[in-house]
Amino acid sequence: MTPIGAPTQAELADPARAKVWKAAQAFEASTIGQLLAPMFETVKPQDGPFGGGAGEEAFRPMLTEELAKGVSKAGGLGLAAPIYRQMLQIQEARDQS
Repeated sequence: MTPIGAPTQAELADPARAKVWKAAQAFEASTIGQLLAPMFETVKPQDGPFGGGAGEEAFRPMLTEELAKGVSKAGGLGLAAPIYRQMLQIQEARDQS
């Protein structure tokens, strides 16, 4: 699913724009990860019959990060497209000065 306002394939043919889009998506994934992290902090690794203990606790941030990337790729919260457009405006303004 393509997020509303996402760049077209023609836009992404430009390597510079593709790089900006990737950065905007990474920022959105990071934001989603920050929103998901408190949810996982409430889960105690030793609870339940399959509690993973210290190992589970050590890998939890990676799980959160991968879930956030998945949510972002599936359309996310709609942050990547406006961030992409804003980053392009900033670059264009900088290039003109």
